[in-house]
Amino acid sequence: MEIAGKKVTIIGGQRSGMALARLVVCLKGIAKISDQNREESLAQEFKEWATQYNVDLEFNGHTQKFVQDSDLVVISPGVRLDSAPIRWAKENNIPFLGEIEFAAQFCHKPIIAVTGSNGKTTVSTLISKVIENAGLKACLCGNVGFPFSDYVLNLEETDFVVLEVSSFQLESILGSDSPIRKKFDIQGFHPFIAVILNFSENHLDRHKDLQEYFMAKKRIILNQGPDDYLVLNYQDKETQKLATQSKSHVVCFNVPDENKILINPNHLAVLEVGRVLKIDESCCRAVFQEFKGVEHRLEKVRCLNGVDYINDSKATTAQSALWALENIEQPIVMICGGRDKNIDFTVLADKVRQKVKSMFVIGEARAKIRQAFSELVSLEECEGLEEAVVKAKENSSKGDCVLLSPMCASFDMFKDFEERGRIFKEIVQKLD
Repeated sequence: MEIAGKKVTIIGGQRSGMALARLVVCLKGIAKISDQNREESLAQEFKEWATQYNVDLEFNGHTQKFVQDSDLVVISPGVRLDSAPIRWAKENNIPFLGEIEFAAQFCHKPIIAVTGSNGKTTVSTLISKVIENAGLKACLCGNVGFPFSDYVLNLEETDFVVLEVSSFQLESILGSDSPIRKKFDIQGFHPFIAVILNFSENHLDRHKDLQEYFMAKKRIILNQGPDDYLVLNYQDKETQKLATQSKSHVVCFNVPDENKILINPNHLAVLEVGRVLKIDESCCRAVFQEFKGVEHRLEKVRCLNGVDYINDSKATTAQSALWALENIEQPIVMICGGRDKNIDFTVLADKVRQKVKSMFVIGEARAKIRQAFSELVSLEECEGLEEAVVKAKENSSKGDCVLLSPMCASFDMFKDFEERGRIFKEIVQKLD
């Protein structure tokens, strides 16, 4: 895809948008950024870089004139497909791509793409570590926190790109029948190995229903062929539907063995990827043994007066919080809440009844969470995270666990789940 001299308008100016702008400039294109936030939302260092390279910046919303003056529009993951900039691009016959697909145009290394409602970051990280442990080199990026666009031109010594991809990043992927792709000679996003871990209720604040959410996830296989691989969860009924729809070679993990041994499904997924890559199983198991987890996912912060404090800020769904409750043995004092993603919290009802001593709720979803659990557990609404942590400490005893597992997005009170997790850890470290 030829970018030199082309005007590329990037919709969304945060982490992905800044990475896209740097990539466009490296490709000798003319980068422009339109962001709905105020100018203060961009780092001063980046604004100085933008001035140096004549990157036009538009703040406080998008304007039709800014978009119409483009050869290509590229959208950050947070931008909806029904947004005004996409409508203007369509009206003016301007091709548009998502950040992942745009970066993939310039990637000449095999891509291992991991998606699913839960476990993406852990599995992507483990796959990367297994590849490295086998003596190869991996580039881990995508939804895990480092935009693909930041790395795609520097992969000479890399053997595989490991991408964590969300439904937001996948929903804009173009299929072979796309008029945009045909007319502008765009190569579709094409992972050598696509991993779909599971499917459960999530992001219904963005997708109109579960079917639309599933169709977004499904686009990970859209451009795969018979030389590629699709790794599916045998025990997930929804993802198994794709086995007969894929053009690639399908392999399954989480298949019950004859001894009915229960093993971490994340590890099983990684083992199947290792087999595809012809990496010895012992290499994978060595990584599992050493792996201490990822930040903000069941991360132990400290033990104070016999009480463990666990940061699970990345648990932004009911299902991911359920995983936490199932994997913690101690009585739990739970902190949760944030921005509702229009999901059903009551799937946790049995585990909350069994394992949660008390619950402290913050954020916009307080009323909905109270309605779901107030008859099952002692529950109190708090004004903020610090108040919730202090009250959780006051209501915990030796042998308990104070667990931040929000079940919600963070954007009502924090920049992202990472900031929420960091602030939780700071508050916890100050407790005495």
